[in-house]
Amino acid sequence: MRSFKNNIVWITGASSGIGRALAISFAKEGALLVLTARDRDKLQEVRNICIQYTSECYLAPFDLSQTDKLKDLVNSVIAKTGRIDVLINNAGQSQRSLAVNTPFENERRLMELNFFSPVALTKLVLPRMINLNTGQIVVISSISGKFGFTMRTTYSAAKHAVQGYFESLRAELNDSNIDVTIISPGRINTNVSLNALTENGTSYNQLDAGQANGMDADKCARRIVKAIRKRKKEALVGGTELLMVYIRRWLPFLYHRIVSKIKN
Repeated sequence: MRSFKNNIVWITGASSGIGRALAISFAKEGALLVLTARDRDKLQEVRNICIQYTSECYLAPFDLSQTDKLKDLVNSVIAKTGRIDVLINNAGQSQRSLAVNTPFENERRLMELNFFSPVALTKLVLPRMINLNTGQIVVISSISGKFGFTMRTTYSAAKHAVQGYFESLRAELNDSNIDVTIISPGRINTNVSLNALTENGTSYNQLDAGQANGMDADKCARRIVKAIRKRKKEALVGGTELLMVYIRRWLPFLYHRIVSKIKN
């Protein structure tokens, strides 16, 4: 059984939701943590929990949409830790707006955080992993990266792009000792819909019924940790909503019939 004890695990989007739950789960495994999100105060709250279980929990607050400044962040983290054993690209923002009403600047904003930031961070961390010939890159995608549905056009596009990029990266790293794991959660009970971007650039501030009835974030995190432990290439995490992934793949005519009827 693979142990994460004393592994250096860097988690982005760690202040809430799946990221927060992952931080606590890895702390309980004895991992040495690096936590990143924009809100330092919320990160500190997560650290106060994690430090009960692990000896090290560094805070690296940062707005990951500022991809042009990521190099300094990575340099500062590596200076503290020396290496990264597991990088978990979790930070992201969902969307609640129709394509026809979504300003193009919102689409750029969503792509910057959901696609370009994990790509940029991975490219900065990867050379060190290659030099050490060890490491694991994890990206938290979404079932929206498997099929598209209403009010998620750009978010879904970003997650489709994540899927394609990290699948290709995995193929490129096939002869190395570096693993790439893509996690696609379904409906998880987090604040993702509350923080979703609307057409006017503000937060949606509503809890979708699907989110409210979704899988508990702690249970989701445990399943993700299990997938990372097993070095799985991909893992779907969620409930019955995951059936749509298989319907899209094997029964596309049925998918097209029901996708427009999916509610938030």
